[in-house]
Amino acid sequence: MSNTSQEYDSVITICRQLYINKMKDYGSAWRILRLPSLTDQIFIKAQRIRSLQQNDVRKIDEDETGEFIGIINYSIMALIQLDKGVVDQPDLNVEDATKLYDEKVLLTKTLMEAKNHDYGEAWREMRVSSLTDLILQKLLRVKQIEDNKGKTLVSEGIDANYQDMINYAIFALILMKKF
Repeated sequence: MSNTSQEYDSVITICRQLYINKMKDYGSAWRILRLPSLTDQIFIKAQRIRSLQQNDVRKIDEDETGEFIGIINYSIMALIQLDKGVVDQPDLNVEDATKLYDEKVLLTKTLMEAKNHDYGEAWREMRVSSLTDLILQKLLRVKQIEDNKGKTLVSEGIDANYQDMINYAIFALILMKKF
């Protein structure tokens, strides 16, 4: 699993740098987004990935890499929003936003390591298209939980679903050798 940990960190390094650079360009404008808006942004990215995987013709010469990175970063933003709440005006500087990003990554990586131990790295035998479908399934679950005002009877909460999406997207990038 040490290889998985290193690969995971390599993917996060790329995602984190993009997050920091966008924070420098745009500030924390994303802090005004409500959770359903973040969920919809992730949904758009996952749908585009699925479309790229299914269509033979691409009108824009890009692969899925950028979209998986977007899923990771938007999911981390959603986890931050869950904790901090939505604001009317951007309120985080780059340093504070990066600290929050790192905290969410640490929690999510810890979850991955525990699940990876129990599942025996089964994801390594999966297809990237299956990981995409799992992300879409998680998104549909999150949308339903959001429609239920965050209430669940027996299921994990929204945070666990965002964490799973992050981990599935990282696994996809590792399998695609995009780190």
